Amino acid sequence: MTIDVTDLAGRHVTVAGLGVSGVPAARALRGLGATVTVVNGSDGEPQRAQAAELEPLGITVRLGDGDTLPDGTELIVTTPGWKPTSPLFLAAEKAGVPVWGDVELAWRLRGPDSAPWLAVTGTNGKTTTVRMLASILEAAGLRTAAVGNIGVSLLDIVLGDTPYDVLAVELSSYQLHWAPSLRAHSGAVLNLAPDHLDWHGSMAAYATDKGRIYEGNQVACVYNAADPATEDLVRAADVEEGCRAIGFTLGTPGPSQLGVVENILVDRAFVENRQKNAQELAEVADVNPPAPHNIANALAAAALARAYGVPPTAVRDGLRAFRPDPHRVEHVADVGGVSYVDDSKATNTHAAEASLGAYEHIVWVAGGLAKGATFDDLVTTAAGRLRGAVLIGADRALIREALARHAADVPVVDLDRTDTGAMAAAVREAARLARPGDTVLLAPACASMDMFTNYNKRGDAFAAAVHDLAPGPVADE
Repeated sequence: MTIDVTDLAGRHVTVAGLGVSGVPAARALRGLGATVTVVNGSDGEPQRAQAAELEPLGITVRLGDGDTLPDGTELIVTTPGWKPTSPLFLAAEKAGVPVWGDVELAWRLRGPDSAPWLAVTGTNGKTTTVRMLASILEAAGLRTAAVGNIGVSLLDIVLGDTPYDVLAVELSSYQLHWAPSLRAHSGAVLNLAPDHLDWHGSMAAYATDKGRIYEGNQVACVYNAADPATEDLVRAADVEEGCRAIGFTLGTPGPSQLGVVENILVDRAFVENRQKNAQELAEVADVNPPAPHNIANALAAAALARAYGVPPTAVRDGLRAFRPDPHRVEHVADVGGVSYVDDSKATNTHAAEASLGAYEHIVWVAGGLAKGATFDDLVTTAAGRLRGAVLIGADRALIREALARHAADVPVVDLDRTDTGAMAAAVREAARLARPGDTVLLAPACASMDMFTNYNKRGDAFAAAVHDLAPGPVADE
């Protein structure tokens, strides 16, 4: 069945899921004249509140039913989290009904003069990179927004009244899977590590979906020179004639790369005679925080901005103006000569490895839901930096066993509790293990939902516990 996005009036469209993506999709489709039914497996208070918003618009909402294909459905628009193997999609395939993601719908609804997309994906660092990119674009005087998986619906932007020059777009592997028509101005894959394999089925399928961001790129495919798998995705992509492969590296860059020379971020890609010349963009000190993985994020953002023609001064000014979101290598306080850092957003081993690599002597607070991860490589890499470890959460035994195998001399505190005071106990134990000059680092390498609503709540609990450590004033950053 072929669907023309300009002729949705009277079409029966099913939206799979509510939430940040589903509600705007349902509204947009109804506004285009479609007959809209929303199906959602959950039937809780948040879902009922969202249903109450949609039903007065003439939208049918079926809560507690995410498996059945509504009669007459001609198109499904899905929110990102729904697995391709969901019964709803299997029924759609059998009936010949196409499935689009909300990003695919937004892409198809773009007007002829709409803003180009600078798109970012990767296992870790997406949100930070997109927000850095938006800051750089704003410093260049461009009308822009950080949108997509960052929590701002692309449909709201595409159908809104605000004219933009260019968009900084974060895309997850889920969104890319359902967006086959997407053709960005330029795209970047920051890194690739095992994640969401239960959704994709295999690492190869996960990488393939990430690589979709390069398809049809017009100007630049930005890859991580330290992660060969990202460059492999560039080689496999079908791009427009003249589109270039642009690498970023924490070392000295070669031609067609951005990198670091004597604490200066430099560009050898978007300069004349790149075989011999380099353009200074910013200092490492302009990156907040200047941890290695965050410098890599800044280089990727700079590469996309330079691909769009942004001047070097805007890269510097944008990076200086950027402030990271909470719970991303966030300095909480110094207490008794010990630094306390909240990287609760490090919900997988790849992110935790980057965080652990940024500090010399660490008391590591870790644990939660492992999501099938193993920890031997992570512990092996970090062992020489560890002063101690405090483990929390449902799958802490996996980390404890990896520590026993690869860092047997590191003191470990195993907290067998999941109550609301567990994080406070973890911080107290970490403080006991730490010496002046050390960093107590919350980099869980696990998801949070065994003990906390989300990683934000976990980070908030860590920060509150740190501030409770000392009765006197605490030195905040």
